[in-house]
Amino acid sequence: MSMLAIAIPQGHFDVLRNRITSGCRARGPSVFGFWQINAVATGLDANFEKRPLLEKAIEKFMTVDVLFYHLMHQPLEAALPALLQKCLERDWRVVVQAGSQQRCEALDAHLWTFQDDSFLPHGTKSDGFAEQQPIYLTSEADNPNAADVRFLVDRAAPPPLAGYQRAVYMFDGNDPDALGDARQRWKDAKSEGFQVTYWQQRENGGWERKA
Repeated sequence: MSMLAIAIPQGHFDVLRNRITSGCRARGPSVFGFWQINAVATGLDANFEKRPLLEKAIEKFMTVDVLFYHLMHQPLEAALPALLQKCLERDWRVVVQAGSQQRCEALDAHLWTFQDDSFLPHGTKSDGFAEQQPIYLTSEADNPNAADVRFLVDRAAPPPLAGYQRAVYMFDGNDPDALGDARQRWKDAKSEGFQVTYWQQRENGGWERKA
């Protein structure tokens, strides 16, 4: 039997467990705010034939697509719901991390009322059942619903992003401080080996990939 141990942020254990191939099993105790994942390949013979399956699962888990959305013509309130809806259509769970609790509460109200005939199902810590929310709104680094995608808005400070399929930064192009933050986040993401793309908002609210 072969054992491979890695450390990933707390809250991502369920995500990793779901992505490990059927030939492997995962378990992990919480240690000093991190999940220490002991990914153990089962049924290995002397040649460790299933070890590549385990290594590929770990590699996929540690790969994150980081998208930067540059708001230029429409505000966050107009742009965010459509992106969240696309995540739900892909059966992805989402965490939206705002820069302040006040902003989190404003987005909470907005997602119920942004259209007369529609809403996005979501919740916050105060609503309870956080682990069951398809979209969870927070101003903290928590991830109680084992989200696949993490949105970071209003200059929210990101937690470690390993374990998410995607991380999405949305920043105000009219705010010099937000632009400066986005440039730094871009450098950070590239230095961690993540796949990064940059999307600029069109006048009609659509998006054009620039990098």
